[in-house]
Amino acid sequence: MSETEGLDLSFEKLMVFENMSGSNSGGGMVGGLGGGLRITEWKDIPVELLLRILSLVDDQTVIVASGVCHGWRDAISWGLTHLSLSWCKKNMNNLVLSLAPKFTKLQGLVLRQDTPQLQDDGVEKIAAHCRELQELDLSKSFRLTDRSLYALAHGCPELVKLNISGCPAFSDTALGYLTGFCRKLKFLNLCGCVRTATDRALKAIGYNCHQLQSLNLGWCDRVSDEGVKSLAYGCPDLRALDLCGCVLITDESVVPLANNCLHLRSLGLYYCKNITDRAMYSLAQSRVRNKHEVWASVKSRYEEEGLTNLNISQCTALTPPAVQALCDSFPALHTCPGRHSLIISGCLNLTSVHCACAFQAHRDTPAVPHLAH
Repeated sequence: MSETEGLDLSFEKLMVFENMSGSNSGGGMVGGLGGGLRITEWKDIPVELLLRILSLVDDQTVIVASGVCHGWRDAISWGLTHLSLSWCKKNMNNLVLSLAPKFTKLQGLVLRQDTPQLQDDGVEKIAAHCRELQELDLSKSFRLTDRSLYALAHGCPELVKLNISGCPAFSDTALGYLTGFCRKLKFLNLCGCVRTATDRALKAIGYNCHQLQSLNLGWCDRVSDEGVKSLAYGCPDLRALDLCGCVLITDESVVPLANNCLHLRSLGLYYCKNITDRAMYSLAQSRVRNKHEVWASVKSRYEEEGLTNLNISQCTALTPPAVQALCDSFPALHTCPGRHSLIISGCLNLTSVHCACAFQAHRDTPAVPHLAH
C-alpha cells in the first residue's frame, strides 16, 4: 500500500467514525462536525485540525501529507516548526533541497545520518530559507565542508543549539567565524571534531558565545589548557562540559572552571591523566565559595545546584582524600549502585570513596546486640 492510499484509508475511517458520532448525537452534518461544517475530502479539513492530526504522526507521514494538495502544503509550511529527516536512508540531500524552500518556519531540524548523504548545497539551501532556525543537528555529516558553516553564519543567526559531532572536515577558522554571527549559542556538540575544536576555536567561542551552557569536546585531543581557560573566563553560565579524551589538559583547566563557572553541573574528565588532587580540591572549594554568596531566601535552590555528574575514570593520579572531599561537598555525586553520577572506573585506588548515601545507610543500620555468655 502506498503512503497516499494509506492516508485515504485513514480519512475514510475518520469519516465513518465521525458519521457514527454525528448520528448518535443527532447531528445531521456529514462528517459529524457541528457548526455547519461539511468535510467530504482531505482538502476540506480545517488547518487547525490538520496540524493537530499531523502532530500525532511521524515526520515521514508529514512529508507525504505536504504533497496531498496545495492547501495542505501551505498549511504545513505555515505550522511546521520541528522536523527530523533521520529516517531518510537515501537521497537526503535531494529531499532537503526540495523541502527547505517550503518549510521556512522551521525552528528545529534533525539531519543525523548513518551513512553520509548531506552535502554543502543542502545546508546552504537551509540557511537561505530557514532564517528562524534555532536547533540544528548535522551529526555524522562526513561530506560537509566549511561552506556549510559559513552559510549558517549568515543565514541562521538565531541558532541556539548546534550538533556537528562526527563532522571531520570543518576547520577551526570556519567555526570561529560562525560564532561571530551565532552569538546566541547555548548548546554546542563538537565531539570527535579534532580539526575543528582547537584552542583557537575555543578562544572564539569564549569571546563570542557568553550564553553557552553546554559544550561537548569529547576526544578533541588538540584542546589544551589555553583553550579551556578561554571558555572558563568567557562562558560563566557553562553547565555541562565534556573533556573526555582531551589528554593535554591539566589542573590549569579545571581550576578556572571551578572559580568562574559556578553553575557547572556536569564535567567529563575521562582519560585526562594529567588531572591531580589540586583540581578536585578546587572544585570542592568552589562549592564553599558559592555557598557564601547564597541568600537565605534561596537556600533550597542552592541545595539543588552544584556538580551532579563527574567522570574521572582513568584519572589515575587522584587520591582518595581529594575525591572524598569533593564527594562530601556535592551530595548529588553518587557512587552507590544504580545512581552512579561519580564515575571512577579504572581508578583502583579510589575504591574507598563513598557518597553520602553510603554513610546514611551505615547510620540507619541497626546495631546487633551482643549475646550474653
